[in-house]
Amino acid sequence: MLNRLTSPKGIRELLMRHGLFADKRLGQNFLASEAHLRRIVEAAKPFTGPVYEVGPGLGVLTRALAEAGAQVTAIEKDQRLKPVLEETLKGLPVKLIFADALAFPWEEVPEGSLLVANLPYNIATPLVTRLLQTGRFARLVFLVQKEVAERMVARPNTPSYGLLSLRVAYHARAEKLFDLPPGAFFPPPKVVSSLVRLTPRKVPDDPALFQLLEAAFSQRRKTLKNTLTAAGYPKEKVEEALKNLGLPREIRAEALDLYHFQRLKDLLYT
Repeated sequence: MLNRLTSPKGIRELLMRHGLFADKRLGQNFLASEAHLRRIVEAAKPFTGPVYEVGPGLGVLTRALAEAGAQVTAIEKDQRLKPVLEETLKGLPVKLIFADALAFPWEEVPEGSLLVANLPYNIATPLVTRLLQTGRFARLVFLVQKEVAERMVARPNTPSYGLLSLRVAYHARAEKLFDLPPGAFFPPPKVVSSLVRLTPRKVPDDPALFQLLEAAFSQRRKTLKNTLTAAGYPKEKVEEALKNLGLPREIRAEALDLYHFQRLKDLLYT
């Protein structure tokens, strides 16, 4: 079955038999490389808790995970794919839920759950952010657009560094494992994809910190002092905080790491 599901010809025939097509609006680019599929499953191991998959599509990754021993719950938004998934997942102990992943009650999943998914590009950032905020996941392994992956693992003073980098750094240890060319999917997207693995740190969310970060990166061309002042933080307090941290008055947000932003928050909110 996997041989058929991981070839463009097999995928095309399966879609045609069911009168379907890949829907660009839902970000549907089906994984069509068995070699990459195996690497994704290996990167997700060990399956120490229930595995949630978002956007199973035709069920290729779902099937590989279940055959590797994972207890899989797959969440799919596209109701058209129900007969396809019933065919490709037949005989496997997979729980299939048709729902919008962004509206799913992630806060109620068992603690220690895993996410393994080829995420639709259009929901990847808000979904990953929410999953990290729940504190319910032991590991998240997912495919995203390469540029998004680079933002997740970016370091200060690099072009990709920003709010998403700090959100991920606060909640998890992030690794970009490998890239997948457009030809690894059907239909091939116009971008390169990357596999990311996040290992959450189990820390509570910090609304004040992320309010500060959103303000800090709202106007990247300006200095941090001017950006924060424009966002409503008292100018004198911002200047004093920067001085206490030994940071120059003209520094920009992208030069600060998570530790410095946490210190800055403490100084501004006391």
